[in-house]
Amino acid sequence: MPLNFLQSELIQIQKPAQYLGGESGSVVKDSQAVEYRICLAFPDTYEVGMSHVGLQILYDVINRNEKWWAERAYVPLPDMEALLRRKMLPLTSLESKSPLSLFDTIGFSLQYELCMSGILTILDLGGVPLLAKERSEQHPLVIGGGPVAYHPEPFSEFFDAFLIGDGEELVPEFIAVHQECKRLSLTRDDTLLKLAEIEGVYIPSLFKPLYEDGEFTGFEALHPAYQSVRRRVLPSLADAPYPTNPVVPNIEAVHDRLSVEVMRGCVRGCRFCQAGYLYRPQRERSPEQIMKIVEESLGNTGYEELSLLSLSTADYCSILPLLSSLKERFAQNDQLAISFPSTRVDALKPELLQEVQSIRRSGFTIAPEAGTQRLRDVINKGVTDEEIITTCQNVFRLGWGSVKMYFMIGLPSETDEDIEGIVDIARRVKKIAGRSKDITVSVSTLVPKPHTPFQWAGQINKKRTIEIQNYLMRELKRCGVNFRYHNAFSTFLEGVFARADRSLS
Repeated sequence: MPLNFLQSELIQIQKPAQYLGGESGSVVKDSQAVEYRICLAFPDTYEVGMSHVGLQILYDVINRNEKWWAERAYVPLPDMEALLRRKMLPLTSLESKSPLSLFDTIGFSLQYELCMSGILTILDLGGVPLLAKERSEQHPLVIGGGPVAYHPEPFSEFFDAFLIGDGEELVPEFIAVHQECKRLSLTRDDTLLKLAEIEGVYIPSLFKPLYEDGEFTGFEALHPAYQSVRRRVLPSLADAPYPTNPVVPNIEAVHDRLSVEVMRGCVRGCRFCQAGYLYRPQRERSPEQIMKIVEESLGNTGYEELSLLSLSTADYCSILPLLSSLKERFAQNDQLAISFPSTRVDALKPELLQEVQSIRRSGFTIAPEAGTQRLRDVINKGVTDEEIITTCQNVFRLGWGSVKMYFMIGLPSETDEDIEGIVDIARRVKKIAGRSKDITVSVSTLVPKPHTPFQWAGQINKKRTIEIQNYLMRELKRCGVNFRYHNAFSTFLEGVFARADRSLS
């Protein structure tokens, strides 16, 4: 972006530092010396995208090759988007300030269905035709990866290719093949055929959706040697690359802390959880590797909080010795706060809580998911009311000042009794907590996702969602419990985007 004649305007927009680049940990190379350039685009705002660990991993992996250069772009806030359109300026990368249309590839991280409109914003502002069929030989390839890419059909007409599965090996292989195709001056169509040979690469244009009386019935493969796609699985995290000098955002990110992935995958098998099925099998990093990553990363970033990232960190096999080592090395004199993502109640054993109780604490989060044990059994979240209450008692006894509990509504076989159960649990936990401690209930509506046992389940409508939310809001307020919920219409849209076919484009 030519900031020299935008400076006077930049001071009038929100959080202008997010458009400047030059962050600690960002990589700037000589554009004349590199042979391949990819823009890693996140279809949400900077402060959201900078919290995403997967993009940081790929940024590090690609930039380790001196001949490749990975740069970044995010969706600008509305005021900045209006400024770019008014000045007729393109969206550019943060590192080199290059228009996105000049890259070899634009790679989108697809984390959440409702971010999909951000794809179109980025492409439009970047000067790239929205539809893959409208792009010429001079335009970059547009690719996508991440959990939404496991069902990419609703967005497939905007993409040349999707990379399905773990990216640490898949993305470098894709770049190497694409780079060779460019060296050989292959056409766009021939390049896509060559890329289709890579395990984990889905080329939508090589499959034709079939319909009968308006109903989707399957696909016709348009190339005899390309009949199906297998996801790419990294067999182990033992030697998997991980950034120890991550990019530190210029403004406060949504998750303003150092995040270290300790484990990928989950053995629990909750029937609603798409991530639990997509990221199988469970793979762990060794405590020694985690300690090394944490030590180097803290020195390079200056973060004061560490998040041990996984789908269920308390299930990490060496969690107790790891916490003990982290506490001994980093948490003396209140130097470092250590947090978990939302955690299964039945994994929070007293000895685990005891191990972390002396470490500087933020709020504690648990995820019962359903209000009754019957419904928790239905969704394979076999946690009892007694385990929830006992865990909260231990949490408060050891000094935590707040607890957040995640629940879902709209689960298959749900009854009014299950909704009342959410209030009952919250009331019992608040009684333990007393007036001085905060209890928050956060409720989302089930969106049945592809590749889960509930993928064909019905989704409750907007009217029923609001009816349940109003009931919970009223009853939880009487209990002195904070209530958070998702917008009902947004959840409806998410359900449409999650299970639609190619015609949604």
